[in-house]
Amino acid sequence: MVARETNIVNAFETTLAAQLASGGTSMNLANDPGVDSPAYFVIDPDSDSNREVVLWASGSNHAAATVTRDIDSKHGTDPTHASGTKVRLAVVKQHIEEAHDAIQQGFVLEDGDGTEVTINPAVASGVYTQREVKFVEGGGIDIDWTDTDNGTDGDPYDLTFTVNVDTAEIAADAITGAKIADDAVDSEHLVDGSIDTAHIGNLQVTTGKLAADAVDGTKIADDAVDSEHFVDGSIDTAHIADGQVTTAKIAAASLVTESETITSNDDDNTIPTSAAVKNYADAEAATVTNKTLQDYAETKQVVTSSSGAVAVDLANGNVGTLTLSENVTVFNFTNVPTTFSTFQLFITQDSSDRTVAISTTVNGGGAANALTSGAGGYTMTTGSGKVDIITFAFVGAATPHLSMLQDMRNS
Repeated sequence: MVARETNIVNAFETTLAAQLASGGTSMNLANDPGVDSPAYFVIDPDSDSNREVVLWASGSNHAAATVTRDIDSKHGTDPTHASGTKVRLAVVKQHIEEAHDAIQQGFVLEDGDGTEVTINPAVASGVYTQREVKFVEGGGIDIDWTDTDNGTDGDPYDLTFTVNVDTAEIAADAITGAKIADDAVDSEHLVDGSIDTAHIGNLQVTTGKLAADAVDGTKIADDAVDSEHFVDGSIDTAHIADGQVTTAKIAAASLVTESETITSNDDDNTIPTSAAVKNYADAEAATVTNKTLQDYAETKQVVTSSSGAVAVDLANGNVGTLTLSENVTVFNFTNVPTTFSTFQLFITQDSSDRTVAISTTVNGGGAANALTSGAGGYTMTTGSGKVDIITFAFVGAATPHLSMLQDMRNS
């Protein structure tokens, strides 16, 4: 038999409306059974010799039902049934056999690679034995029934698959860039020193992405910095180790020595030999003929006062002029040598008499009055246009000594 569901109703009985001849395949029922095909009918059910089971295999017209004859294989030749012969729709063994076939057919489970297993009950001595299917855990998968009450549509059984994948369950190189979410990898996931130049895209790391002082000596490979990376003129003497610049490092054309004879108009871009210098110094003409008196003019700076303070930078010269426009309360000196130095100041009085205090600060130190003879102090000469000359003398960049020439004018 086959696993087929056939239609049946309770207590239906009718008769043939026309003869069903031997070999005939169309049955005409006098009454509608109330079901369509497929259905089993027993023709002449009360006759042991002429009883025949037929299958209404297709169609819905009971007056012209296409049938398969002699389902029980009881007759070698299909019998002839006269019009009016009793026809009964009843449970026959074929119903049961087909139900058993349907049960035994079971169902098929297929795994991911296409392997199929048929799950059906075993039958022994007419007794069905149920089969079991087990979900096997492993590979980071945990399977549990989390609800076994009560299997209805509103409250189905719950079988929960929990996946916990650790690094041991992930194959080497299994996680590719396509599997990593954007912005998922932070610097804490990178092995220190693991990013080399081959893995940095062109122009991907800009100076704006580097913290101040982030690139130190430990991040720069040996021999990575060439002369092209230096700003012109950026290497000063403080960054050249002692004894590192030798004559071997000076181009031959750049180092030119003077001849043995030195004259007053020699080239300033050459270096005299030691013998040439000795000959020049020893020569009688060196003391008069070849010497030119030098111009020892001082560099003058013009200083002004702002809110009573006068700023004086000795790097700008040791002589200065000051035309008063307000009262002076302090002189702030910078770049004062730590040996000995002087600053001479020519002060011109304003049209309105101004005062000049001699409080001083030296190289950012605290304020102190300049030292004067007998602690007599200093008072600016009054009268419009009057000129005083005061001189500050520094010993060891300490509080200066002050000397003064006042009211300088013609007789």
